[in-house]
Amino acid sequence: MDRRNFIKSTAVTTAGLGILSSTDLFAKDGKVRLAFIGVGLRGRNHVAIALNRDDVEVVAICDTQEESLSQCRKQFDKKGIKLPKEYTGGIEAYKKMLSKEKLDAVIIATPWEFHKDQAIDAMKAGLYVGCEVIAGLTLQDHWDVVKASEQTGKPYMTLENVAYRRDVMAVLNMHRQGLFGELLHLEGGYQHDLREVLFNDGKSYYGNGVEFGPKAISEAQWRTKYNVEQDGDLYPTHGLGPILPFININAGNRFTHLTSYSSKARGLASYVEKKAPGHPNAKLNYKNGDITQTMIQCQNGETILLTHDTHLPRPYSIGFRVQGTEGIWMDVAQGIHIEGKSKPHAWDPAKEWVDKYDHPIWKKYETLATGSGHGGMDWFVFNSFIQATKQGKQTPFDVYDSVTMSAVFPLSTDSIKQGNKTVEFPDFTSGKWKSKKNTFMLDDSGL
Repeated sequence: MDRRNFIKSTAVTTAGLGILSSTDLFAKDGKVRLAFIGVGLRGRNHVAIALNRDDVEVVAICDTQEESLSQCRKQFDKKGIKLPKEYTGGIEAYKKMLSKEKLDAVIIATPWEFHKDQAIDAMKAGLYVGCEVIAGLTLQDHWDVVKASEQTGKPYMTLENVAYRRDVMAVLNMHRQGLFGELLHLEGGYQHDLREVLFNDGKSYYGNGVEFGPKAISEAQWRTKYNVEQDGDLYPTHGLGPILPFININAGNRFTHLTSYSSKARGLASYVEKKAPGHPNAKLNYKNGDITQTMIQCQNGETILLTHDTHLPRPYSIGFRVQGTEGIWMDVAQGIHIEGKSKPHAWDPAKEWVDKYDHPIWKKYETLATGSGHGGMDWFVFNSFIQATKQGKQTPFDVYDSVTMSAVFPLSTDSIKQGNKTVEFPDFTSGKWKSKKNTFMLDDSGL
């Protein structure tokens, strides 16, 4: 079955993924001329992957902080690669870079409040945009990003790496082969103790001190303030991005409504008080509840539960749950149950199923992905963006997918602010979801 027929087939959920495109990695000549806006820790992770490729030339980097630029220079020196042009001196330095350099694409890894303007300016400059989460702070920000992409014809891709996690892709493979039956309910989230990320001593990135803002470094400089000022799901894409392909969101299905609830906020103040008794930051009124849960209704009848839980002591978990008429996967339980194949009322170890249904694309590229960060999924998301740029194709997550997974941030804050009111989820596609086909990781022609 060729790719076109595979996608059109009404039996796509049972066809399997054993046949991949013959497209070779690095199939086209030439290099992607890439620039970075933001080379802090996350930006430098992408730089490291770029420097390991022979189809990418890092032309320029932009950052307002000398420490970030200095650390980035070391990456080039270590690889023996010519240093890129640097742009610094203020938050609008990137504009000079966009106007002066000959580029194909830009990766944005700056604080959230800058993403929207930087992305729009890059698209207007004719570039592919790969942007770290999130797309914008307000609902209007998200619409502005969509409008810019539509008007310029330039793709915008949220660099959501968890969608490429190996077990997630294996379970997606299982779903497409019909093992879970018809899907009814899915869960995900960001359940990660971030207390040592949100506070530091201005010297160490993580683990020391209770300062944030100007007295801190790295993410604590800018990220913590959102937990002080807003109440909602501040980081929805890790949980939601991987879910989109399972239920054809923006490709025959869409989100219609959302309702959010938030617990009281105690975790951050308690953490500061334990680390530094009497410190002023222990007395702040942190608005973001320690646990925020958001329920989403879908056009085709599925429900989704998202959980944001970052202020309390806990092991890391995305909290995935994929449940259908024939089976269920829960990553917290590390279990899978398939009716008629598993023992009644008993979990099978998920690893047995994940290994058996390991996604063909992961198996094909695992050697290249190994060591790239976050278990290899960082390579996949970066590679997907670069290959789309090289081939002049749409990115695997397009602008509509990107803003859909990100807009839960402002929508959840709005729901909570209105007393847990159910709010309508915008159709960012303006009806295009009805005819678009779900092609995410069906083959590697765009990878």
